[in-house]
This record gives sequence, structure tokens and C-alpha cells, in this order.
Amino acid sequence: MNICHYRNEALENIAKRVILQYDRRLLIRPAPTPVEDIIEKTYGLTLEYQFIRNNGRILGETVFEDAMIPVYDKEDGKGYTLVSVKGGTVIIDAGLLDNKGSGRFRYTCAHELAHYVIHRQFYTQIGETAAMTKIVKSSESDRHIERQADRLAGYLLMPKGTVKSAFFNNQQTKGDITAFLAGLFQVSRQAMDIRLREMRLI
Repeated sequence: MNICHYRNEALENIAKRVILQYDRRLLIRPAPTPVEDIIEKTYGLTLEYQFIRNNGRILGETVFEDAMIPVYDKEDGKGYTLVSVKGGTVIIDAGLLDNKGSGRFRYTCAHELAHYVIHRQFYTQIGETAAMTKIVKSSESDRHIERQADRLAGYLLMPKGTVKSAFFNNQQTKGDITAFLAGLFQVSRQAMDIRLREMRLI
């Protein structure tokens, strides 16, 4: 099964199209991308919150077809149980809900949306789910897919035009411009630092 290889420019355009489908103003005025709304309202996907693993290793999982998915039963402490999940469901680890507005929560949502947008056909054909893990998967194809989802997630949360506009319009901001922009777009400082370097703004 071949995996599509997207250049950065193509991923930027895909992110732009996704955002335009929801609200074109997000490409004009710097603001946090409402990624949960895009998942549910634009793509008609269901968001669920479960403790996916007891060690927090898997942060999100996208289910493309009806399946039985193992989740950790944290309340009863009985270990793992299989739950029936409908196709078109994005599961976010419930441990991230403590800081729902945080960069990690929003980035995980965007990463799973990215899988749905660009990898849906691939995962549907192989009959698997896409899972965002904290560790690097073993195969090169898995690493490639995860890098693509990471990149598209960043482009969805930090659209090129509005990041550039915010950067130049806030040069007089006292303190750290990267931290300021991270707060403006509700992403982590690390994610914004990577984006600004990629755009050669810092």
C-alpha cells in the first residue's frame, strides 16, 4: 500500500482549505483555530474522551471504520476493556482534559484531524486506526505518516498568513514574541518556535 508523499507547500494548502471550509476569517485575523469544532461540524466526526492507555503513551486515536478498541478502565482499575467505537470517531486521551485549552490537547486534536484528512484512504484500506503516540514507531512508513500528521497539525493551528501578520504586528511586544504568539494561537511555545523557524521569522 503506497503512502502519499506531500510537500510542505501541499500541506499548507490542505490546511488552508480545511480552515476555509469552517471560517475564512481565521485566515485573516490571528486567532486560535477551533479544531474541536472543525472535527465535529466540518467533518461530522465524533469526539470521544477515554483513557486510552494506563501509561498515557497514546494521546489520540482516529477510528475510520466500526471497531472494538481497547481502553483503560481507570475508575475501576480493572485494566483494559474493549469498547465498540463507530467509524468516524476521534478518541482523545481523557488525561488531556485537565488542560483542555493547552497546546498538547489542541495539538493532539489537530494531529488526529490531519490523519482523517490526508490518511483516511490508507488506513481504511489496511483496516487499522491511526494513533498518536509519545514514542516513535518502528517502521519508516509509520514515522513518515506521523511526521505528515504533525506537520499538517501545525499548519492547521498556526496558519502561515496569520502567524506572519501577528509576528510583524507585535514586534513591539515586551518580552518573548514566541511566547506571546503561542498564547495568541493557544499552542505550546515549542510548537510556535518550530513554526517561526520554519517560516524563517526567527
